[in-house]
Amino acid sequence: MDIVNPQINEYVLAHSSPADDLLRELAAETRAATGDSAGMQISHDEGEFLTMLVRLVGAKRAVEVGVFTGYSSICIARGLPADGHLLACDVSEEWTSVARRYWDRAGVADRIELRIAPATETLRALPTDQVIDFAFIDADKVGYPVYYEELVSRLRPGGLIVLDNVLRGGRVLDPAFDHEADIAMRKMNETIVRDERVDAVMLPVRDGVTLARKR
Repeated sequence: MDIVNPQINEYVLAHSSPADDLLRELAAETRAATGDSAGMQISHDEGEFLTMLVRLVGAKRAVEVGVFTGYSSICIARGLPADGHLLACDVSEEWTSVARRYWDRAGVADRIELRIAPATETLRALPTDQVIDFAFIDADKVGYPVYYEELVSRLRPGGLIVLDNVLRGGRVLDPAFDHEADIAMRKMNETIVRDERVDAVMLPVRDGVTLARKR
């Protein structure tokens, strides 16, 4: 989603490190194979942002909630060291089968562990000690509060959680939009800004991205 002038959007992309051939091919296949659902894939500039954040945090252990066809997984895994680990959570065998192919081709499959199950179950089964360095949440919006809580409690001090689509196309601004996903995201945004465990900033990147850093 573009929340800025399309010309500014083009300028931003032109002045970010370009996507390589593999990511461009993945984006094209996703558009062709998933139709309207292709909008769930993150944009290239957001992917570069994730890679940079993972590197800046010095992350070695990462979690992703919502894999889709694997674009964001590749971007996160590329920011990890060779012995890093990304736990990728999703419920779709169909879409993640595309992700698996591209992980192999990107040379990051050995860093990614895919678990096909409801993310709530996967996260709650993790050790309760603070072992996560970085997490990215981009899945069903109603589940965000649970995913956030399970992750922030396991995040090490200085670790980072990134939440996507926090603006919901601007619908979070208007209570008249009462879809359960819009309501859940409003509550999520209020929860984070009041959460004394983290320092948070919401950025107008694409459909809104929030960064929450564990104190």
